[in-house]
Amino acid sequence: MPKEYDLEERTEKFAKAVIQLCKKLPKNTINIELVSQAIRASGSIEANESLSKKDFFNRIKICRKEAKESRYWFKLILSANTEFELETRPLIQEATELMNIFGAILRKST
Repeated sequence: MPKEYDLEERTEKFAKAVIQLCKKLPKNTINIELVSQAIRASGSIEANESLSKKDFFNRIKICRKEAKESRYWFKLILSANTEFELETRPLIQEATELMNIFGAILRKST
């Protein structure tokens, strides 16, 4: 995925890329659960519109957690669907980068 500097736009592009890959995966018992969890986690990475500094920190922590969960689910998707490695690896990498970005925001904001 190309580097994006608008974090809101970047997280939206990530969620859309997750949906596109999930639509390609075979429909079977394992993938149904993995896809559901991956889409849920990737779609929850958004931290705009915080009301206070405390709210901001809470939202950033949630974003970091959801990015970490997205990475986890895509590692499981990859293990169940090795033929999709080329499509899955960039999503794992992007989830890792988002996790690191939100972690850095937390460290620099305290």
